Formats: sequence, C-alpha cells, structure tokens
Amino acid sequence: MSKANSNPMGRLFLVPAPLDFGCSQQAPVTDVIPSKTLITAAGLRHWVCENAKSTRAYLKRIGEHHPLVAPIQEQALQELPRAVHKKGDHQAGQFDARPLLAPALAGHDMGLISEAGMPAVADPGSSVVRAAHDLGIEVVALTGPVSLLLTLAASGLNGQNFAFVGYLPQDNGERSQRLRELESLALKTGQTQLFIETPYRNQALWQGLLQSLQPNTRLAISYGLTLEQGQNRSKLVKDWRQQAHQDPKAPGKAKDFPPNDLPAVFGIGR
Repeated sequence: MSKANSNPMGRLFLVPAPLDFGCSQQAPVTDVIPSKTLITAAGLRHWVCENAKSTRAYLKRIGEHHPLVAPIQEQALQELPRAVHKKGDHQAGQFDARPLLAPALAGHDMGLISEAGMPAVADPGSSVVRAAHDLGIEVVALTGPVSLLLTLAASGLNGQNFAFVGYLPQDNGERSQRLRELESLALKTGQTQLFIETPYRNQALWQGLLQSLQPNTRLAISYGLTLEQGQNRSKLVKDWRQQAHQDPKAPGKAKDFPPNDLPAVFGIGR
C-alpha cells in the first residue's frame, strides 16, 4: 500500500470484522463494513489475528467485492498465542508482541484483526497496539461496528459515563455477588455497566440478572447486532418481571430468550 508519509516503516491498521462470527446467518459484508475499510483490508497481506481460519473466511468475503493484493493462501497470518486468548493482553507486561510486528519494521503495512468487531476492544490485540506505538509504528484504526457502543447507544443508559467489565463469574453465587457490586456502583455513580457472556450461557445470565437486580434498575440487552434478527431492548427490572409474569412466552421469561446462539451485550444502570 502507498503511504502518505516518509516513514520507512509500515503502518498497523486495526481492521474491524463483522459481528456475525459464529452465527448461522451472516449480513452482507458491504452492509456493515464501510467501503474504505474493505478496500484498505484488501490491500494488506501481513496480519496479526485472533484466529487464522476466521481471518481467511473474512478475507474471502472481502475478495468478493474488492480484489485482494495476494491470494488467501499467500496471506501472511500470525495468530496471537492461546495464552493471550485465555489470560488477555489488555494490561502491560502480559505479552510482548514486538516480534509479531517484524513486517512493519521491514516497511510493510499490516492488519490487526479479531474474530468480530474492533480488535483490542473486548478482544485480544492491545499488546500489539502498545508494541506498535513503542516501536514508532503508526497505528490507524479503521471504521467498523463495535458492539459495546451500538448497545450503549440503543439502551437509554448513561452514555456519558460507562464501563465495560468483560465476563461475569459463571458460578451462580459469585455471579450474584458481582452483579450486586456492579449495580451498586451504577446506582451510586450513574456509571453504566456493560458486560458480555459466551452465547450459549446467555439465558443463564439473563435469569441471574432478573433474580439478582433491584426492581428499579434499568436492564438492557442487545443481541444479533447488525443481523436481521438482532434486537435492542431496555426496561426496568420490575417491568421485565411483570411482563414475564403476565405472558409466559414474553421476552424475559421464555426459555429461548435471549437466544443462546447469538452474541449479546448486557447493560445495567439507571
């Protein structure tokens, strides 16, 4: 790719991916990813990725609209280590990503990509971005969907003061305690608390929310974002409970809500 500056090093592009990873249906990639992002990605052949298989699948989708600079089998893909997936790399010292950026030091533009959404936001990649800055490599974030912000915007919760707290404990007791802590913080400070769960545990988390939260806490959920079946819903906990009591098939009570096969983001606040 041509560069707009004289820096002999390549740049690191943060390439957003569609939010439909692992879903049975996919939205047209041109509906959810801007053309400039797709064109830029098509011009890259050096990648640091969360998963090589999903990256190749995404590149194939891009190639259907914009010619790739190199065939998929000739793309240079470096996966982040499994330890990064398990332990994370959002804090300094967890993983030294500098060796992964050798192509950029040699003058090649590179892409950083996760399986869905923006890399390094609720996904691995922060260590790569830090390393790029420390090495003097220009970092360029491309435009694309970020599920946390889409959820926040559609929730009616405080968008001026919010926090993403990742995953909650799986144990029922520990999860209830953590929810009460987050709820107390949200109600005291007005800070919206956002969190996620592995899709197949969506329903378990939802029931835990209805059982643990106070009646006047606002509870929002967005799932299947950017897909036709996607939903954004937000009510006070007492209203969720009342709806479930009046209609056993209503969202909040039905055993198939929220779907256990679609990524979801949950939010609580006032």
